[in-house]
Amino acid sequence: MTSLARRASFLAGARAVAPIMVGIVPFGLLAGATAVAVGIDPLQAVGMSVFIFAGASQLAAIDLVGGDAPAVVVVATVLIINLRMSMYSASLAPYFDRLRTLARVPLAYLLTDQAYALAVTRFGEEEGPRSRTWYYLGAALPLWVVWQLCTVVGIVAGAAVPESIPIDFAVPLTFLALLVPAIEGRATAAAAAVGGGVAVVGAGLPFNLGLVVGALCGIAGGMVADGVGDE
Repeated sequence: MTSLARRASFLAGARAVAPIMVGIVPFGLLAGATAVAVGIDPLQAVGMSVFIFAGASQLAAIDLVGGDAPAVVVVATVLIINLRMSMYSASLAPYFDRLRTLARVPLAYLLTDQAYALAVTRFGEEEGPRSRTWYYLGAALPLWVVWQLCTVVGIVAGAAVPESIPIDFAVPLTFLALLVPAIEGRATAAAAAVGGGVAVVGAGLPFNLGLVVGALCGIAGGMVADGVGDE
C-alpha cells in the first residue's frame, strides 16, 4: 500500500469523525470539570483520562470517586460499562486478523463507540486490510486527541464553568448522533428500541447493570427481528 493510499484512507476516517467530534468537545469539558469538582487531583484526572479513555465509564468513575465509593465498586462499574467494548472487539476482529497481535494493541486502546460505528459501517465497502487499518486510525486518533485536550481544558477551567450552563446534555446527544445513522432496517430498529427501552427501565439496577441488560436484550431483539424477516 502506497503512502498516498494510506493518507487517503486516514483522511477519509478523519473526515467521517469530524462532525462527531463537535459533540465530543462539551463531553470532554464535562469530564474534566466534573473531576475537579469532586476533588480529584488535576494530575490524577489527566491520568484517568489517558488510562481509561472511555467517556461514559470515565464519568461514572468520577461520580463514584466523588461519592467516596469503594475502589472495588469503581473498578467493577468501569468494567461493566465497558463490557460493550468486548462485543465491539469481537465484531471488528475479523477485519484485522492479518495484523500481528502487537499491532492490534493500539487499535484496541483507541476503540470507542464512535470509531466502532464508523469502522463497522465502512469496512463492508473497503478493499483491503491495510486501508481498513488506516481508516480506523483516521477515525479513532483525532477523537483521542480532541478528548484529551478537552479534558485538560475542563480540568483547568472547571471551577470557572457556571452551574447555569447545562453541558450535561452533551452526553446523551453524542450517543444519539451515533445511534440514529446506524438504524438501517427492522433488525437494527428492533435492537435499538428493545435495548434502549430495557436500559431505561433498568436504570435503577445496581452497578449500572441496566446498561448491560439493555445491551443483551437489544442483541436478542435484533436477532429475533432478523429471524422473523427471513421467514
